[in-house]
Amino acid sequence: MAPTDDTGQTAPHTSPFGTTPPARPPADGAAGPVARMPRWLPRAMVLALALIACFQLGSWAFHQLTGLLINILIALFLALAIEPAVSWMAARGMRRGFATFLVFLGLVVVTAGFVTLLGSMLAGQIIKMIEGFPGYLDALINWVNQRFHTDFRRVDVQEGLLHSDWLRKYAQTSAAGVLDVSAQVLGGLFRLLTITLFSFYFAADGPRLRRTVCSVLPPARQAEVLRAWEIAVDKTGGYLYSRGLMALVSGAAHYILLQALGVPYAPVLGVWVGLVSQFIPTIGTYLAGALPMLIAFTVNPWYAVWVLVFVVIYQQFENYVLQPKLTSKTVDIHPAVAFGSVIAGTALLGAVGALIAIPAVATLQAFLGAYVKRYDVTDDPRVHGHRTPAAGGPGPFARVRRLWTARPGTGEPVAAAPEESTS
Repeated sequence: MAPTDDTGQTAPHTSPFGTTPPARPPADGAAGPVARMPRWLPRAMVLALALIACFQLGSWAFHQLTGLLINILIALFLALAIEPAVSWMAARGMRRGFATFLVFLGLVVVTAGFVTLLGSMLAGQIIKMIEGFPGYLDALINWVNQRFHTDFRRVDVQEGLLHSDWLRKYAQTSAAGVLDVSAQVLGGLFRLLTITLFSFYFAADGPRLRRTVCSVLPPARQAEVLRAWEIAVDKTGGYLYSRGLMALVSGAAHYILLQALGVPYAPVLGVWVGLVSQFIPTIGTYLAGALPMLIAFTVNPWYAVWVLVFVVIYQQFENYVLQPKLTSKTVDIHPAVAFGSVIAGTALLGAVGALIAIPAVATLQAFLGAYVKRYDVTDDPRVHGHRTPAAGGPGPFARVRRLWTARPGTGEPVAAAPEESTS
């Protein structure tokens, strides 16, 4: 019988030495002690979920605000471009707000005048084409009848077009697309208004904006920011003004040619060529020359050829004579770098990136130029593209030239070739 204590409970078994033996491990299948979750794990999981939620929210907000950010970027570059003119007027006692208003008023007047002249030209050409359409159609029908021995009439062709399913479907599609075009026009006007307002505030409150940015930076960083700001103003303004001057020269040259040929709307076409060829990178020249060639072709097909020849010759003159002199002190970047920057800007921001790529790269190049240490280049022929002769003697071309100059009959002996070592 097991011993019991005073309360009637069975007393634990003790060893002869007075110590309690250790408890036996639980048998197989018996439930052991439950492992507790670390205290930091729930907080880590909540923090990870919060970070993921913040990233998703930030990504969604960035995609939603991409259009606004691009508009602000365009407005900033526009404000940098007009900053020299605004600062020049402000330095002579004019308020910055009023000076900015005058600059924008001049831009609006020039743009409105150009659009009005271009619209009148296009409207006149469209009316002329509509009025001459019956004559063109009669000439085409007569040519087809004579060539293929058919008996088409203009009345039959008009009736067939008016009652065709293709024309009905095209009219329905065009009517449905009117609302889309209207929405795009309204969206473009709103975007233009947004860019104008932001650029006006950036230009009018330029000093206040610089003070606001510098107030959150230490003094050493403030000097760097102000220096980068000035470089951006110089490069962007210089790019715009040099392009404007080249557009003026190009427009005047093409106007003289078109006026001499008797092409209608010569002033508008000259302005068109000047602006499009200078402010649309890479392909602007070809787009600018296409419209004058088309208008000249309606007058005389040979006039279109003369316009094409003049466009090609003037482009070479501009690339090798005019542009290096005008842009050497404003936007001095290599043509290959300019072309690559335009491609990169187009891939990133589309047409907007193509417009601002060159001044942005020029600004970055000028800013980094102060931190890149340069050394004097050694006077080595290889620097100028001349290869040094090989250690074994003159090259094959030099040997042929020497043999030719020392051929029999010239009185000059042929130099003996160096003997090769037999060791």
